[in-house]
Amino acid sequence: MAADETSGGLSPRTRSILAWSLLGLGTLILLVGSLTVWVKRQALDTDAWVDVSTQLLDDEEVRSALSVYIVDQLYTNVDVQDRLEERLPPDFEGLAGPISGALRQPSERAVDGFLQRPRVQDLWENINRAAHQTLLRVLEDETREGISTAEGAVTLDLRVFVVAVGEELGFGEQLDARLPADAGQITVLESDQLESAQTAVKMIKVLSWVVILLALAAFAGAIWLARDRRGMLRIVGAVFLLVGILLLVIRRAVGSYIVDALAEGESVREAAGSSWIIGTGLLAAVAWALIVYGIVMVIGAVLAGPSGYARRARAAIAPTLRDRPGAAWAVLAGVYLLLVLWGPVPALRSWAGVLLLGGLVALGYETFRRLAVGELEAGDQLPPETPAPV
Repeated sequence: MAADETSGGLSPRTRSILAWSLLGLGTLILLVGSLTVWVKRQALDTDAWVDVSTQLLDDEEVRSALSVYIVDQLYTNVDVQDRLEERLPPDFEGLAGPISGALRQPSERAVDGFLQRPRVQDLWENINRAAHQTLLRVLEDETREGISTAEGAVTLDLRVFVVAVGEELGFGEQLDARLPADAGQITVLESDQLESAQTAVKMIKVLSWVVILLALAAFAGAIWLARDRRGMLRIVGAVFLLVGILLLVIRRAVGSYIVDALAEGESVREAAGSSWIIGTGLLAAVAWALIVYGIVMVIGAVLAGPSGYARRARAAIAPTLRDRPGAAWAVLAGVYLLLVLWGPVPALRSWAGVLLLGGLVALGYETFRRLAVGELEAGDQLPPETPAPV
């Protein structure tokens, strides 16, 4: 059926304007939607958050920075010199000050080793799980123990973790009772940020997958309206590829800005950089997924195109696709199952994604198979090759 007949009688100029407009709209929505999906799956999913927090504790730079923070909290809130004076003989009480200072760096190394123990890592995971679940309740206008919104600020309570480490380092029993109320408290959101964060969470939950579907609908409309549909499909594939690359560039640029703006000191910069890389791992996965999808679409559009190379490729495999369709489907299914086991893109790590992507792969393959078999049965001949000049 001709493009004019399938487009409601629209003029070529109108179709072209609408097609390119939908392509631009789809590109913008795809970029924004990819970032929205990343935020929802990374920041608003407790299991994903706990997984990232565990990876952070396994990172040497992050663990070192956390060790410094914990020791700072203990030294700030516990009079180490006074406790040493209580334990030293009267003649050596004057050495309590120098000894307490000299013990600071060994304490940081001891905390670093302590943080690598399985029991402590389990405690860290449980604290992060409980804190994240409570943080989500706060962002949904609820409050629970562990995170408060006193004076409009959201604070994360690491007191239990600080106490456990302090007791392990020998800062004495009843440490929890001797620490001030704000020990181990980290401000997550200030009062002027809380309302905006709550609004953003509501929008992300509503729009996360809706925007992706809108982007796909815009691309489908652009392909349907285009006079050269294979050419537009190739362009859409290039858009996926470029958006994926742009997400990787954004990840690097924003990470550099955040580290430069917030981190002071080389050790803190390295920890902040490691935290950003780990925390945005899912964003990188989304970006690479778009790159893979784009490459597949471009290759598919080229193989289905009218070029001599594409026609020769279709002619070479058409007999197998016609005479042994079961074997061809089995090979496709085997390759797809291997991809599912590998899981290189996020869509292949959930049943919904596996089924949806599998359906699209099957649809694309069947379209290509019918094209190749149809050309074979119609007896299409390759255009004669022009002899090389003598």
